[in-house]
Amino acid sequence: MAKLGDRGVPTLSPWVVDLCFAAALFMALTAVSIHPLQEDPVRLLVAHLALTFPLAWRRIDPALVFAYMSTVALAQWAADLRTPVDVTLLIALYTVAASLDRRRTLAAFAVLEGGILLATLRWSLHERGVATFVSLSAMATAAAVTGSNVRARREHMAFLEERAVRLERERDQRAQLAVAGERARIAREMHDIVTHNLSVMVALADGAVFAQPTAPERATAAMRQVGTTGRQAITDMRRFLGVLRADEPDALRHPQPGIAQLAGLAEQVRAAGLPTRLEVAGEPSVVPAAAQLTAFRLVQEALTNTMKHAPAGARAEVRVACTAEEVTLSVADDGAGAGSVPPAPSETSGHGLSGMRERAAAYGGRLSAGPRPGGGWRVEAVLLLTTPEVL
Repeated sequence: MAKLGDRGVPTLSPWVVDLCFAAALFMALTAVSIHPLQEDPVRLLVAHLALTFPLAWRRIDPALVFAYMSTVALAQWAADLRTPVDVTLLIALYTVAASLDRRRTLAAFAVLEGGILLATLRWSLHERGVATFVSLSAMATAAAVTGSNVRARREHMAFLEERAVRLERERDQRAQLAVAGERARIAREMHDIVTHNLSVMVALADGAVFAQPTAPERATAAMRQVGTTGRQAITDMRRFLGVLRADEPDALRHPQPGIAQLAGLAEQVRAAGLPTRLEVAGEPSVVPAAAQLTAFRLVQEALTNTMKHAPAGARAEVRVACTAEEVTLSVADDGAGAGSVPPAPSETSGHGLSGMRERAAAYGGRLSAGPRPGGGWRVEAVLLLTTPEVL
């Protein structure tokens, strides 16, 4: 009969509230019908009970309650019992309009209008019959309109609540997609930084081991280059972490790499044992910094794959062309000394080639990778600078 509210305060159920309302209405209508009750107390009390207490179930089944009360009112009319308790039909009509659709509301209104017409014809035809019919019809119309407005307001509030829930859900989904995209971007950056520098360091360390017995000075130079590469990797990591953390000061001192840093990248790869030729055409300054970072990462990943998969004696060539509309780049190796086509990076790397395609797609561009007709491997990409970067 009672339940806890939002603040833990016990509240009565709607059925109990309606039951109390019906009881209070019964006593009020009985009090104003003292004189008719003295003339025919039994039948009038039965009519009062039959037309008031069904209102306790009006919110459970409004149509059934209205139909029952209309039937009782028709029996009352047939028995020629005139009593003000018929006003309860207005409450039943209001409940139908507030709870059910327009079609059933109109049907209930028509039934009540028919009852008003019958009551007017029997009891008020010669006593201001038209005025009585008009006033009772106005009350019935007001009850139906008020209930319909309440129902419309509830539906509107339910729509707004549903919309708020949907927008909140969409906001959470967008946040999750943004987090997933940021994780993918971080994974690509970490893959490029770690894989390239570790590949260079492994190649230098292997070269130092082989050169140690015959050329110690070359082994020493290789190990120094290992230290340089390692420090560069640490710097790149700190710079990348500084982008993620606002309290990292290195992010301000070390800008993101771009096309101008490709020369240092090529030199680093040469020191690791892969002869690399770099050719940059156009003016890199017209290319946005984010696009330059993408171009740098694509070249870096392609050269890393070449170092990992190309045979000994292979040579690499990097070509970059810059315009205000696009950046085209090509990284190819001749595969010298290979008895067969080297394996595709996508077959031996977990994220390299797919990450490169994602980077190119962020600028509405394209990336292709595959074996060259004369041997070796080629990676080509186009970045469209007129297409906004996908975040």
